Amino acid sequence: MAAAANSIVTAVEERAAQKSYWTEHSKDLTVEAMMLDSRASDLDKEERPEVLSLLPSYKGKTVLELGAGIGRFTGDLAKEAGQVIAMDFIESVIKKNESINGHHKNISFVCADVTSPDLKIDAESVDLIFSNWLLMYLSDAEVEYVAARMIKWVKVGGFIFFRESCFHQSGDSKRKVNPTHYREPRFYTKAFKECHAYDAHGNSFELSLLSCKCIGAYVRNKKNQNQICWILQKVKSTDDRDFQRFLDNVQYKNSGILRYERVFGEGFVSTGGIETTKEFVAKLELKPGQTVLDVGCGIGGGDFYMAEKFDANVVGIDLSVNMVSFALERAIGRKCSVEFEVADCTTKQYPESTFDVIYSRDTILHIQDKPALFKNFFKWLKPGGKVLISDYCRRSGEPSEEFSKYIEQRGYDLHDVETYGQMLKDAGFHEVVAEDRTEQFIAVLQRELDAVEKDKETFISDCSQEDYGDIVDGWKSKLNRTAAGEQRWGLFIAKKK
Repeated sequence: MAAAANSIVTAVEERAAQKSYWTEHSKDLTVEAMMLDSRASDLDKEERPEVLSLLPSYKGKTVLELGAGIGRFTGDLAKEAGQVIAMDFIESVIKKNESINGHHKNISFVCADVTSPDLKIDAESVDLIFSNWLLMYLSDAEVEYVAARMIKWVKVGGFIFFRESCFHQSGDSKRKVNPTHYREPRFYTKAFKECHAYDAHGNSFELSLLSCKCIGAYVRNKKNQNQICWILQKVKSTDDRDFQRFLDNVQYKNSGILRYERVFGEGFVSTGGIETTKEFVAKLELKPGQTVLDVGCGIGGGDFYMAEKFDANVVGIDLSVNMVSFALERAIGRKCSVEFEVADCTTKQYPESTFDVIYSRDTILHIQDKPALFKNFFKWLKPGGKVLISDYCRRSGEPSEEFSKYIEQRGYDLHDVETYGQMLKDAGFHEVVAEDRTEQFIAVLQRELDAVEKDKETFISDCSQEDYGDIVDGWKSKLNRTAAGEQRWGLFIAKKK
């Protein structure tokens, strides 16, 4: 009883503190006051269209906008939506919103606190829930409570979009007190991924993470990766998302990532770490201001290297939530132009001629339809752009039964080096270089294995006996497969005319 009473007191204090904070910062009802930044007007011109462009289609649909403020997004949402419910808990703010956007007859303006138990919204009544800087003004318990409400409110197949400041403050407005919660992104991911809802028939629904990414306007203008947004979709719990789950729960769970990093070096989870990265990136002849897409960015070591060494603008994507979470954490304070996003490269789309370089390290082995991916690469590259890929390959001819089982167990799609290069040519690339780098792979593997075995006691102390055994056994198995000629390692460079 005492714990419950304390929890209630804490919640009341939290809401009072947030209401006092926003009452103070809502005296001047301007974009600068709402964004708490002296550069708000300039940022808004770039950031608002970017945020809107990330949203799934909501044309003619019902949008619930939580923490709507003075309506920075409300009017834009109303232009496409069938209905917008704009909600905020500060009365003067929602009235300002109504004065600005009340001419849109499809907007309902509601003064309410999203955490209030008195707030009634019908289950499965909205197609899109949109919030921009809301959850960071709630306690941890309130975030979990609101997430559980959101999954009930949104329709099956509907979407939730939210954007928060993580890690640290972004705006430069002076504040007497600051009750904002600058959390790590993984807190929000976990809170929403653990939500479930049930219908009258007992069917279970959950939220599938479609994207988690930096807001590019803040990266470009402030070299700041802490503005992060999420897009989730309500789906049946039985829907197939096995591969992402495999990555985050098996191959790249947090402990696994850290032990790989220990082998490959700080920031890296691919063969050779910084050594091979320096060698391969040198072949790209990067120029300041060029834009790079890193497919399978891991925890960001290569991206930071390209951005800091060559002043490139790098976009890193990876299907693993855990990988991107680590990358975002490592980006804090680096002040370089790197964006990270949880995304599936087989479904992600970019405008034609977006990138100067597409870079990928030991990732495309997971992709079954490489020809389709390479055609996308070709489309996404600017004329004169380059692609550089290192990847696991196999020898030509039929693989042995043992190697076939290994490929099947890992879910890989492997080709011989020549065939791999031909797929790039078939996608339209010119000046295709397809090199068998297996000897280099063997040398790097042996060097990494020797370092782990030499450092055995410290490795076990920092990780575990099981981690040590898994790494040593895994590296020896790779050496055996390469020695037998079964597993190969290829380097591929190609150009778009």
